Amino acid sequence: MFLLSTFYPGWLRPAGLAAFSLLSACSVGWSEAHDWVSPAPARSEAVRPLPGPTGPGWASALWAGPQSGPPASPDARDCDRPPQAIELDGPGDGQAARRERRERYRGDAERDDGDRRADRHGAAKSAAESAAATGGAPSESVAAVRNSAPAAPPVAQAHERSPAGPTPRRPRDEPVSAGVVDDNADFGAYLAYRARNEHLPVRARDVQERYRLTVHDAAGRPVADAQVSLHADGRSLALWARTDAGGQVWLHPGVMQGGAPSLMEVQVRKGGTVGRALLQRGQRDALQVRLDRDLPVQRAHLDLVFLVDATGSMADEIDKLKRSMRSMADQIARLPSRPDTCFALVAYRDRGDAFFVRALDFGKDLDAFQRSLGALQAGGGGDYPEALNEALHTAVHRLSWRGDGATRLVVLVADAPPHLDYGAPWYDDDMQGALARGIKLFAVGASGLDPTGEYVFRQAAQYTGGRFVFLTYAKADDPSSGPGRETAHDVGDYSVESLDRLVVRLVREELARRPAA
Repeated sequence: MFLLSTFYPGWLRPAGLAAFSLLSACSVGWSEAHDWVSPAPARSEAVRPLPGPTGPGWASALWAGPQSGPPASPDARDCDRPPQAIELDGPGDGQAARRERRERYRGDAERDDGDRRADRHGAAKSAAESAAATGGAPSESVAAVRNSAPAAPPVAQAHERSPAGPTPRRPRDEPVSAGVVDDNADFGAYLAYRARNEHLPVRARDVQERYRLTVHDAAGRPVADAQVSLHADGRSLALWARTDAGGQVWLHPGVMQGGAPSLMEVQVRKGGTVGRALLQRGQRDALQVRLDRDLPVQRAHLDLVFLVDATGSMADEIDKLKRSMRSMADQIARLPSRPDTCFALVAYRDRGDAFFVRALDFGKDLDAFQRSLGALQAGGGGDYPEALNEALHTAVHRLSWRGDGATRLVVLVADAPPHLDYGAPWYDDDMQGALARGIKLFAVGASGLDPTGEYVFRQAAQYTGGRFVFLTYAKADDPSSGPGRETAHDVGDYSVESLDRLVVRLVREELARRPAA
């Protein structure tokens, strides 16, 4: 996750964004004057073919949901390869339409850039004439206009999040405070929260019935990344999972469409051995499976994805992430587990924008990753919901996740819920797919996230065993008030600290659950 002493200012973004400069030109052919450009076509071998959806929906979907069977197991051996880029069209989009959007976007930016240069030239000329008329020298402000470097062109209009209008952007280096809740640790409070918000337009799944499963080897050590499946009456049920770094996973039979039988067999597979336990619905005891062999303890492998809303209102968050990435990576590398870390990036906007979903597959080259992140700008959006469904699907199913015991984490950074009017894929299916592939979601709610977005973020984080993180302010109803301990979200008993410390702590705690190598 990202280290962010300067990350995520919590104020609402202005509708008109001042563009920020790129950190550097992107390698692998992605640099462009105004945006993260179309990458080269994705290599086919990086993606395992999966059954497509059977009904209307996104043409690029890789998994049709639990009704189609389990998703593929993560099986990449390493990420020692050049960055591989992926671009995916929106529903109904084609290359011609995307090219037309990009050309229109480029032309608008160039015209805006020309207007800004003309304005600067006119201001300098007017001030110089005034100074000549009075016999004086140009003022400091005139000299600043004359000597300033050409400004970066503005990006597309940002969508506003508050009916009260935009608030000024905070200073670049202002500390950011954040809170975190673990809805699995305080599950009763989470169920009460869901009951208070059952009116929201979301895809609710029944999680109130849950069972903790822990898996150990013959030596009593927790078994990470063990495959878990449920069976009844000689058939496999549509619920799959993989244990986390501590050998644990929560099972929710109620999410299965059509209901679950009263008695099920839990099967656990790891290292060529199989363990079993019976699950009687309604039982109070936790499930425990002990495999009959010792399993080798390996060095920690961490696959870390940043899933970023890149619409116009996210300019501040993206800017902070760019400047925090190096520090974040350094601190992760120095954690006691000394993880072998691979990074990936998935950015998304919405229909009609310069791009829909773009991704950079896993790699160890942090410099290349940072150059790609540096070339990403916020823009577009228009309406409130964004293409989160499709972006989450891409992160879960299209990236080359490593197998054999890797710790797999997605950090979602966004300020809006998904579009629920585009058809499949659906976020609730892919949170089930994430659990089946052993991926935890840590959802960071940026400023302006509404109750529907909060519900979706908490829903996915709780189901996959992650956490809900949110920005806090000096005044809960005023994001421009600066860092503090208050929030407008429907949470209680949360801890607050600077966001950089919080996120590093979450990563450290996750990796610390692994048995020592």
